[in-house]
Amino acid sequence: MQDKIKALLQEIASFSSASAGEVEQFRLKFLSKKGIITDLFEDFKHVPADQKKAAGVLLNDLKNKVQEKINTLKQAHESSGDHGKSGMDLTRPAEQVELGARHPISIVRNQIIEIFSRIGFTIAEDREIEDDWHNFTALNFPEEHPARDMQDTFFIEKNPDIALRTHTSSVQIRTMEKTTPPIRMIFPGRVFRNEAISARAHCIFHQVEGLYVDKNVSFADLKQTLLYFAKEMFGEKTQIRLRPSYFPFTEPSGEMDVSCLICGGKGCNICKYTGWVEILGCGMIDPSVLENCHIDSSVYTGFAFGMGIERTTMLKYQIKDLRLFFENDIRFLEQFKGSY
Repeated sequence: MQDKIKALLQEIASFSSASAGEVEQFRLKFLSKKGIITDLFEDFKHVPADQKKAAGVLLNDLKNKVQEKINTLKQAHESSGDHGKSGMDLTRPAEQVELGARHPISIVRNQIIEIFSRIGFTIAEDREIEDDWHNFTALNFPEEHPARDMQDTFFIEKNPDIALRTHTSSVQIRTMEKTTPPIRMIFPGRVFRNEAISARAHCIFHQVEGLYVDKNVSFADLKQTLLYFAKEMFGEKTQIRLRPSYFPFTEPSGEMDVSCLICGGKGCNICKYTGWVEILGCGMIDPSVLENCHIDSSVYTGFAFGMGIERTTMLKYQIKDLRLFFENDIRFLEQFKGSY
């Protein structure tokens, strides 16, 4: 080993370089993890005991000489203005990297979360593959409900008990099962339905659902919460209207419309000349749903609501084709630079 080290010391002493790149190659040859110095320290374990002291001194001297040589050559190239064979000045600032933009779905999702967080709603998320109880049965879906059919729901390996969730209401059920009221939460996430893809429908979309369970919660609380949301999201002049509807898990149930942002309520092709655009469903939680989650419906009441983020985004930015959200066309996404 001592003879090998002495030969390497001579090689180091005679080494010269024409560029900073050659210095880097020299460094890698000797000091990298797979370099000569590393191999020598590994071989040092097998040096006979009576030779270890002398070999150790030479090995440390070799390592020091390599580092000194590298430092000397680097300084020489820096002082001469040499920055490699390419002539590139490595001290110059790099080219500015153009920043991307947030996806419009992410922008609106974050806005919805921020609005509801101001009035005490926290966030919960959960699994996207769900069982029948949490996705259907606990929410009062009857056995013959169309949502349970293959043509409406993506079942996992034809298992009638496991499916891709069709709404984030399943997270509401899981939350109520393990949380003692009061509960005030929103549930954002992806959902899946077996629908033909078009300008107004997709098999994947995003929802934000809300839940409030406490003593003496009324429909008036629901209305004021949704009015607050609409004005914060779409502007102070926004008006809402609630229409009677039906959902298995709420009673009474309603659909909420907002005054059309495009025509200001006067009527246009976007709102079908009604002056209103539907954005969400809502209602008071059915007592049987509370009981399914072991919450005493004689003590607690609550409301729930759910909205599609795509529909809200389309309304906010006046986008007419739902498919644009999934195509990742740079020309489309660049329009949202500066939005958060």
